[in-house]
Amino acid sequence: MAGTTATIAKEAAIADYLIDAGMSRFTVRGSAGGLLSGLGHNPVVAVPDFSGDAHWDSEEPQKASLRLRIRSASLAVRNDIGDKDRREMQRVMLEEILEVDKFPEIVFESGSVSANSNGRAEIDGNLSLHGVTRRERVTAQFSVTGDMLRAFGDFTIRQSDYRIKLASVAGGALKLKDELKFNFDIVARKKAA
Repeated sequence: MAGTTATIAKEAAIADYLIDAGMSRFTVRGSAGGLLSGLGHNPVVAVPDFSGDAHWDSEEPQKASLRLRIRSASLAVRNDIGDKDRREMQRVMLEEILEVDKFPEIVFESGSVSANSNGRAEIDGNLSLHGVTRRERVTAQFSVTGDMLRAFGDFTIRQSDYRIKLASVAGGALKLKDELKFNFDIVARKKAA
């Protein structure tokens, strides 16, 4: 009987989760540079269409894993600007910068995870973006409550590392800086047995 109880407890400590995009938030922020950067236009992009799964083992957190897929064409400019400017920023971002017809998906897959008892995790993985795959490290705060896993945090990447053309307008007087900051608050629900 004791062995059975230990087995049930171990199985409860190990779980697979599916990301719930409707309950999650994922955004990308850029910063404007150049002579006209004082005009604002720091782009905020929502990432509404993503999916993925996570594996969690509370007794052996190094066995945790994460896979996240983003549909590139779903990225949406959320700045407080006029509709015409928003549509043009959206078009440039999708067609000229991200080239979503050639690169329809952005994928992150963990390679290794280290977590501590304070709910902090370091996730090393491969980010595939714009036809380039690079190793990135993401730091997150996480919690596991009942059937829900939640992770939040932020990380930065350089667009030039992924051969992404930096957005520039007005003859270069207003251009996007190389660094992008990603903010996430991801909710995942335990897969049904």
